Amino acid sequence: MKILNLLVGGPIENWPQELKENTIEGPWIGVDRGSLRLLERGITPIVAIGDYDSMGTQEFQTVKERVKDIRRAIPEKDETDTELAVTVALNEFETDRLDIYGATGGRLDHFLANLFLVLKDRYRSSAPKIRFIDRANTITFYLPGEYEILKEPDKKYLAFIPLTPINHLTLVDEKYRLGHAKVLYPISYASNEFVGEKGHFQFDSGVMCVIQSKDVK
Repeated sequence: MKILNLLVGGPIENWPQELKENTIEGPWIGVDRGSLRLLERGITPIVAIGDYDSMGTQEFQTVKERVKDIRRAIPEKDETDTELAVTVALNEFETDRLDIYGATGGRLDHFLANLFLVLKDRYRSSAPKIRFIDRANTITFYLPGEYEILKEPDKKYLAFIPLTPINHLTLVDEKYRLGHAKVLYPISYASNEFVGEKGHFQFDSGVMCVIQSKDVK
């Protein structure tokens, strides 16, 4: 599986331990301050993209000197920096999965913009490739179908979040089951759990967000 990683400029304290320890494999795209943070950890992104409004002049100069492919956008734009990076990742690179870090925590409006980007027409078909990962959560997306999901060893909780109206949502074998539910608005079926190491669910319209999570101290 070809995995492409993307680092946004969210709070470092919300990073998973693997990112802090530089043990994540695969190439990286840096988004705004995320590019500088990658360089600080000895990782040179294949692309640095953003409006760089969170950087000082010298910080941006460091990125320009060390990254070959710089994409600079104007601050007054219709897309967020994360959306610009996702567009580049999906359109210019062959990848089976896009893992996005640094996109949660900090400003809530930024997080919601990141979460909802899969609803835009240009990204929706690629939604199943996209994951948001932080120290407590792995967020994935699904289009209509029947699915088997595997429990992450360090996660306890499982949430199903319809992002759009959904028909016939069925949680087959989770701790709290659901049968052919019609969901008319976004809602979080939170604090569910696996029974065993696998779970199954299905639905036949809309976009589903699934979160595996754990408590953190």
